[in-house]
Amino acid sequence: MTKPIYAGIDCGTNSTRLIIGDGTETFEREMTITGLGRGVDATGRLSDEGIERVRAALENYKTIMDRYEIAGLRMTATSAARDADNRDTFFDISEQTVGVRPELISGHEEAELSFLGATAELDPADGPFLVFDIGGGSTEFAVGSSRMEGGISTDMGSVRFTEKYVESDPPMPEELVACLSVAEVHLDDVAREVPMAHGARQLVGLAGTVSTAAAVEIGLAEYDRDKIHHFRLTRDAIEDVYRTLVTEARDDRKHNPGLEPGRVDTIVGGMCILARIVRYFDADDVLVSESDILDGLILSQIEPA
Repeated sequence: MTKPIYAGIDCGTNSTRLIIGDGTETFEREMTITGLGRGVDATGRLSDEGIERVRAALENYKTIMDRYEIAGLRMTATSAARDADNRDTFFDISEQTVGVRPELISGHEEAELSFLGATAELDPADGPFLVFDIGGGSTEFAVGSSRMEGGISTDMGSVRFTEKYVESDPPMPEELVACLSVAEVHLDDVAREVPMAHGARQLVGLAGTVSTAAAVEIGLAEYDRDKIHHFRLTRDAIEDVYRTLVTEARDDRKHNPGLEPGRVDTIVGGMCILARIVRYFDADDVLVSESDILDGLILSQIEPA
């Protein structure tokens, strides 16, 4: 008997992504840098240009989904939509494009879905895991072994930090210090609200900043999921990539193999967050996972046997 096929779309602050799969096999995985949340921290609104970029991506994804007999689709909207006054306009346009209205999920739900996706292939005996998902507008933390036992969403993200604290090119030392200091305040919240976090045996890092750090460390000229997924990014490697990417001018930074054009600006804030997380939890390494909230969206639709 053929397994039902499901789809998931995540409308994030910096990217819009699609997955199609049956919980065992993934048939499609697409990512488009759409910058939906650019400027939302300052204006409280999603820009018309950002909404249009997402609409165009969704139109493309609808074409891809139409090739399959989809049993279900979950589309989520996260930090940027949570912060925006005009999210209903965005939701209306999204629903008109793909036929399903985005779910505005909470930070806790986002953490749970990320944990579900990231740990599906991991042995619970190797846990507890501290899964962190550095997004454009927020970073989620979830801890547990076979299931999330504690989670929190924080208002630190690659786009949010870069827009709020980084004005110079190359970034000034005091701008980087601001990012690192604010990140530490948020991490104090994590330690207070999720005390199990400090007892985790393995940090598992998700999303664009983490996969970019791995790609730059490896020197990947083109994205290769197989080389990045479950790559162990050592603390020394993270510090090396951090020093390279946050101290270079934009025109120099963009030439680093592994750094996508759409992340050239926002990687500064993202790397500050990643470096601070590793220092704060005194981790030897981070297990990079390309399985994340998207995989969680598929698994969340599959009825338990």
